[in-house]
Amino acid sequence: MPFTALHPELGRLDSTLPGLGRGLEWGQLHKVHPRIPLACPDCSWGLHPKVSRYGVRFFCHAPDRPKSCELLNESWEHHMLKLEMAGAVRAAGWFAALEVPAEDGSWRADVMASSTDGGQRMAWEAQLSQITVDDIADRTDRYADEGIRVCWVHPGARPPRWISAVPAVRVRAPREREEPWMVDDGLAGFVYRSGRWEFQEETLERFVRWALEGQLVPAEVLRRYRRVYRAVDGEQRQFKRDLWWTSKRSIADQDKHEEMRQRQEAARTEREARQQEQEEAAKQRRKELEEQERVRKAKEDERRRLRREEEHLVFMEQMRRRWAEEEARRERERAEHEARLAREQAEREERERQDLETARAWWGRLSTQQQTELFAAVAEYAWRASNLRVEIPQKPMMWSQYARGVPVHVADKRRTLYGIVRPCPGLAAAWPKLAEELILARSAQEAREIADVLPQSRIVHLDLPEHEQLTMC
Repeated sequence: MPFTALHPELGRLDSTLPGLGRGLEWGQLHKVHPRIPLACPDCSWGLHPKVSRYGVRFFCHAPDRPKSCELLNESWEHHMLKLEMAGAVRAAGWFAALEVPAEDGSWRADVMASSTDGGQRMAWEAQLSQITVDDIADRTDRYADEGIRVCWVHPGARPPRWISAVPAVRVRAPREREEPWMVDDGLAGFVYRSGRWEFQEETLERFVRWALEGQLVPAEVLRRYRRVYRAVDGEQRQFKRDLWWTSKRSIADQDKHEEMRQRQEAARTEREARQQEQEEAAKQRRKELEEQERVRKAKEDERRRLRREEEHLVFMEQMRRRWAEEEARRERERAEHEARLAREQAEREERERQDLETARAWWGRLSTQQQTELFAAVAEYAWRASNLRVEIPQKPMMWSQYARGVPVHVADKRRTLYGIVRPCPGLAAAWPKLAEELILARSAQEAREIADVLPQSRIVHLDLPEHEQLTMC
């Protein structure tokens, strides 16, 4: 559905221009017979003029047209946007030509705007189909190589990926006939106070006029200011833009704000540097003080260590003297103890010798026969007096703990002590516990001798007759 066609004699015709741009009335083409042989500028296929139900004039391909024709594949929305852009260009006082190709075929502008003096040209491209960032950048560069400014216009609901890769805007189609087309994205102003860009909306007609007049120019956004915010459906969203259409004042404000920010950053960096320098100086001073304190403490610790070592040496010397004195004392006590033990042993041996002599003298008063009679009398007395049988030793032995008397035991399992036979009176005083035992004497005379030493004892004399005394060897 192109708006332009090639006349066999007049050349290029534009259905949007008065006189079709060649002083030719629409009626001279539309519904005339025979048809004038018009051709498509893109595919050279036959065209004939038509009018839409809304009164829009355009050219239509003849049947069996080639499917590769770009003008043929453009949507109705694309055509309407081209008409709108052409109208805005003309309203700005510039000449607008639709579907203008390059001489070498490297580009074809949807709307080519030309100033009245012919010194300036600006292409307006309606881009609805998918295109990569690299491709649209290459097409933009081809325009720039020929000194042609360009603005890409996208009517989609969402901003395309290339919205800030090339000079571009996104427009919003009107919902009602009376409403204008609006630039919804790609136009912004810099707010110096907040230090950021803000989206701005404007009618497509005004935007086109300002862009043609140079009041709006595509400007690169400094890295720090690329993030912008906008309320969408009641929700605050973040966008990223590298390129805007904006005023020269906004560009100057961005540069001014960046200079101010850099000054502030430099001032902050300087303050931080000074602060860091002060902190480093304070840190160095703390290190010096800490080192001084460490040296002082090290010296103090060394003095204390030397003092402790000296005190330890003195203490050890005192302890060595004390140990030597203690060892000498223990040696003296040991010697004294050994001497005392030796004396006591000698005294004990002497006492035992004397006790044994005394006992031998005491028992030497009896002959062997008298001793036999004595123990027989003891056994008889025990049976008669206590109804007990006692064990009579075959060889009587004198026990020192019984004052050299002979113990006699009851003939039972426990061998209970019955009594002490004839303890020596000269030794009995040294054994006071004898008073608790039964003492058996031969005669009344012996009983009296023992009673003189142990007056509280139970002494029984067996009243044996006196015979001639025999000495015990």
